[in-house]
Amino acid sequence: MPIAAARIAAFDILQLVESGGYASDLLLARTADLDSRDAGLASEIVFGVLRYRAQLDFLIIHYAGRSRKLDPEVRTALRMAIYQIRYLERVPPHAAVKESVELVKRARKTSAAGFVNAILRQVDRDPVIWPAREIEYSCPEWLLARWEREYGETAALGIAQAALREPEKYVRIGTAGERTQDIGAQSIVPLLDLQPGQRFLDLCAAPGNKTAQALEAGVQAVACDLHFHRLVQLKPLTPNLVVVDGTRPLPFAARFDRILVDAPCSGTGTLGRNPEIKWRLTPADLADLHARQSALLANALSLLAPGGTLVYSTCSLEPEENEGVAVQARVERTEQRLPGREAGDGFYAAVIKCDIAVND
Repeated sequence: MPIAAARIAAFDILQLVESGGYASDLLLARTADLDSRDAGLASEIVFGVLRYRAQLDFLIIHYAGRSRKLDPEVRTALRMAIYQIRYLERVPPHAAVKESVELVKRARKTSAAGFVNAILRQVDRDPVIWPAREIEYSCPEWLLARWEREYGETAALGIAQAALREPEKYVRIGTAGERTQDIGAQSIVPLLDLQPGQRFLDLCAAPGNKTAQALEAGVQAVACDLHFHRLVQLKPLTPNLVVVDGTRPLPFAARFDRILVDAPCSGTGTLGRNPEIKWRLTPADLADLHARQSALLANALSLLAPGGTLVYSTCSLEPEENEGVAVQARVERTEQRLPGREAGDGFYAAVIKCDIAVND
């Protein structure tokens, strides 16, 4: 039987995510030629499977009666079908079952088709008692435990619950037109207190939402990024684009009145829209990120003019990437948003003033 284009796209994307791809980028590229209904279903399946992965894997074992080694293609097909049957009321269960069996055959795992069919025929929407909170909240226990230490149990579970929901879409209307930008991300640039004519450096500028927001204040902006293919997207905003590795000494002679270091980070404040992060991130990654973020901030601080303001920000919830980096500077104040507590993504921002007085 033919397989719906939405399910083929979702299956292929989930396999690529397992190999290191990012769901949002893959969906944009691989559903462009689908009609809106199929593209929407593919997106819902992909993000649903990634958000609820721990629950789905527990249910595979639950219905199979025991844990067993599965080929990645078989596991993906099972996850997809169980998600559709249990979480998508508008999807007929028989369609999810039959097409998942066909997806296994399409992946040349025909010998597993009978097993997949037998498992999926048992799936229902009856309540399940989850054996551990990492399964109930579909979030690694090491993340839950560190959020609990940092923010308390209620906030930690709120963060995990927020990551299971589809994020709200926020649009900011500015002089450059409408731009999709999370409400948390929109809160960062105002902390700079930008004034017309100021020299402004955006050190990690791509994809350009914060640069566009800053330009509305009439600043003289220089936008930088490590990757040319990302920086080139900012050409409609400003011609002052510089490809630079911000962890190394920066190639600017003049200082800047305002600097934004919106540092690359773990992204744990964005798990609702980037759910694959919670399955990839390891504690060791945080140490590496801390080192790079510290270098970014140190290099940016060397270019801050007397009396100037720098904002260091991340969309991470992890103290190593936030307070642990900002500690090297004179922090005037900080702002933090937590998913589930405030609307939108999680963010941290430190407002830093130049230690050198204007008349020194």
